[in-house]
Amino acid sequence: MSDELSTEQGPTDPPFEQLIRRLPDAVIYVDRRGVIRLWNDAATELFGFDASEAVGASLDLIISNRFRAAHWAGFNRAMSTGVLRLSGRPTLTRAVHRHRDRLYVEMSFGLVFDRSTGQPCGAVAVARDATDRVGREPVATTPPPDSDHGHTRSDRPGRHSA
Repeated sequence: MSDELSTEQGPTDPPFEQLIRRLPDAVIYVDRRGVIRLWNDAATELFGFDASEAVGASLDLIISNRFRAAHWAGFNRAMSTGVLRLSGRPTLTRAVHRHRDRLYVEMSFGLVFDRSTGQPCGAVAVARDATDRVGREPVATTPPPDSDHGHTRSDRPGRHSA
């Protein structure tokens, strides 16, 4: 089985762009500099920013100030090594919403690799609102000391290509 994603369409297949745009979970793609390049309708609903505001902006748009340093350390490490600590497993984190004071999201991440070089060229995240669940469950207010943006040292590395 090939790991290539076919974008060829049959006469009744929906366009690939429409599939991403209509997914019920937020989908965000950023380039290797952390600039948002894809933002679907569910991301608009989840974070409160329109695609016109998000695409071209830094990922800092939705990262809480408190977690930015850890996020960028983990992001830059993943871009340089091609390895994600969570291997696609979801993590719970605080995020920024345009109009709400409190937003928790459950996110999973994957790296996207340049086909010609084999090097990471960006990352994709899939997210959903977990605020209500967090309100019902006790949650640690600070990440463990050996973590970066939900990526703990005990997690096994993994690679995801597109």
